[in-house]
Amino acid sequence: MKRAVRSAIRKARALLSVYYAYMLEYRAELLLWVLSGTLPLILMGVWIKASQQGQFGLSPLDFVRYFLAVFLVRQFSVVWVIWEFEREIVEGKLSFRLLQPLDPGWHHFAAHFAERFARLPFAIALVTLFFLLYPDAFWIPSLPRLLLTLLTVFMAFVLRFIMQYTFAMFAFWTERASAIEQFWFLFYLFLSGMIAPLEVFPPVMQRIVQWTPFPYMIHFPASILIGLPVNVVQGLFITLGWMLLFFAINRWLWKKGLKQYSGMGA
Repeated sequence: MKRAVRSAIRKARALLSVYYAYMLEYRAELLLWVLSGTLPLILMGVWIKASQQGQFGLSPLDFVRYFLAVFLVRQFSVVWVIWEFEREIVEGKLSFRLLQPLDPGWHHFAAHFAERFARLPFAIALVTLFFLLYPDAFWIPSLPRLLLTLLTVFMAFVLRFIMQYTFAMFAFWTERASAIEQFWFLFYLFLSGMIAPLEVFPPVMQRIVQWTPFPYMIHFPASILIGLPVNVVQGLFITLGWMLLFFAINRWLWKKGLKQYSGMGA
């Protein structure tokens, strides 16, 4: 047992170090990726103006902090595995991955996880600039709240990764599995809290959305970070439930897909 754990730790360390070094080679591109995630900061100005003219239950300062939190959560939960996996299938590169004694999914997961650390300095720089422009929005979360935020952000990343990797399995049957993700992204965009806090939704809509996976990829960790009231225990269990469900579907599609892939002569 101990030998298996040590072996797993060595493999994880090797994968993370390799992919971290790989990501550092594309620092300029990483900066562009960070800047491409500034949509919440743009929407912040819209909602600040709207909150001054209407009653949404949140103050302008709440909106400022919320969309900053959304920006941070998105920076560390962004996923692109479906495009990578789709290309491996189309170009036949998956065959080389299958020769290794490691599930190809771990390569993608390690690359995504290492990329979080590579983009961290750019995110910190943008947050520093943000507080220089909006000094009244500065706050320091308590240590328990910060630790809980880190946990929920990690869970949001894992959930987003498993969901997209599950959709990527359809690349075994179609060359445009990414089209599924693009369609799914529409629901993610409006129901995750990226466009607007769920608090501005009608109460009935809020009760329905809270049972879907979308709020737990952005709104849930962002609300915890800034102190908006959320049911933490329920949120953690719902997130875990969706993770397990998509993981089970992923493994089933993986087994079916490998038969399809080998049937095509791979």
